[in-house]
Amino acid sequence: MYLLGYDLGSSSIKASLLDVESGICLASDFSPHHEMRISAPQIGWAEQDPLQWWNNLCLVTHSILQQADIDASDISAIGIAYQMHGLVTVDKNGEVLRPAIIWCDSRAVSLGETAFNRLGHRFCLEHLLNSPGNFTASKLSWIRKNEPEIFDRIHKIMLPGDYLAFRLTDNIQTTKSGLSEGIFWDFSQHDISRELLHVLGLSEQMLATQTPTFGVQGYVTRQAADELGLQAGIPVTYRAGDQPNNALSLNVLNPGEIAATAGTSGTVYGVGAKMTYDPASRVNTFLHVNHTEKKPRFGILLCINGAGSLNSWLKHNIALPGTNYHELDNAAAQIPIGSEGISVIPFGNGAERILCNRDIKASFHGINFNIHDNRHLLRASQEGIAFSLCYGIDIMKSMGLDISVIRAGNTNMFLSPVFRDSLAGVTEAEIELYDTDGSQGAARGAGLGAGIYASPQEAFSSLRKIATVTPSSTDRASYKDAYARWNSCASISNSFNNY
Repeated sequence: MYLLGYDLGSSSIKASLLDVESGICLASDFSPHHEMRISAPQIGWAEQDPLQWWNNLCLVTHSILQQADIDASDISAIGIAYQMHGLVTVDKNGEVLRPAIIWCDSRAVSLGETAFNRLGHRFCLEHLLNSPGNFTASKLSWIRKNEPEIFDRIHKIMLPGDYLAFRLTDNIQTTKSGLSEGIFWDFSQHDISRELLHVLGLSEQMLATQTPTFGVQGYVTRQAADELGLQAGIPVTYRAGDQPNNALSLNVLNPGEIAATAGTSGTVYGVGAKMTYDPASRVNTFLHVNHTEKKPRFGILLCINGAGSLNSWLKHNIALPGTNYHELDNAAAQIPIGSEGISVIPFGNGAERILCNRDIKASFHGINFNIHDNRHLLRASQEGIAFSLCYGIDIMKSMGLDISVIRAGNTNMFLSPVFRDSLAGVTEAEIELYDTDGSQGAARGAGLGAGIYASPQEAFSSLRKIATVTPSSTDRASYKDAYARWNSCASISNSFNNY
């Protein structure tokens, strides 16, 4: 018996096949092996074609089935994780009307701010736990205002994972957690926020039908099965946004537990039992995957858009052709803590929530032509990403979260000793690294949703900790000095320190 998990990112779709009894990952792959195209028709825009997602999902499914060499009829359930806050629009025939507006697109910031002011800051923070900002609801309002001919043809809207589930099952559905990540959810009323819909000029009829995060959400159709090489009738039993799912994959389900990622974006995600918010809405609160009214669980998300995207930019524009990330990490490690005076502000991937929805761009500070080379830029960039996460963690601490241990998958930037040592050193938090990723988490989530696993304890009994990164007491002063300099440079760059 096997479980299949998908994780739709902005760079690729990853798939993993887990053996139920042992919990071992039998096969894993991602597609494409180059990064998926993100279109930017204008500055601050970011779009992807949902058909690109589906085509790569088909490719990666065939790949792992070939790797594992199993009978597809032995797959018992499918789980889906996906990039959050995106917007897919379809007509009555289920045809995509325009490219998806994805998470890092900042075109709707002003519309979110207008809604924030019209509804009132107190109302938004007490009911939505966020400002409408640049989330899915505001993006839909942008289409209403700027593309009325498309808006009039919209039958339903979906999040990216909802679209993949639709292609698999022919059911247009979303979850309460998904509605909260789109800022459609009123936490006080435990229902859709009709006040927000009204002020944005949106119809509740456009929203997808609600389905549980865990449980049967539909079955793989014959058409989808033929495209994927799967058996028709496999149930889809779990879906969640990538950050709640990453927390699930690390067994972060209870108050006080913390998960982190460092892929295209960098995130820290903490779980709490009480409704809480940052008054400046720089970090955001959503319904966690295991939330219920009787046993509330809220996910508090810090997101830095410009994390691994900065590392990728350096690889493609600064490093020699053919250089891989491991070689970049080794080069960065040759430079001491603090990068001998260079500070990098990593906010070059659109408006940042942590900066109150400002787009201050990325910048490099302190370069001396007689001292520094590309190794310094590489190290300073990894430190800059860690420092930006630390700034957000300080905000989360002010909201009452205890962040002394951070769990992360041993993947993406956490493969870099420089990055993980910098994050541990500047936050003074212990970092636990686990042998897992989002697609494996989605597979375990599918097992929970199908009732194959009776509890999270059973589902994660095989989760393996690889290493623990402990902040060095001798390095803390150096990181503290480098972080102080970074903060000063961020202030020079029209920073967020006055917010």
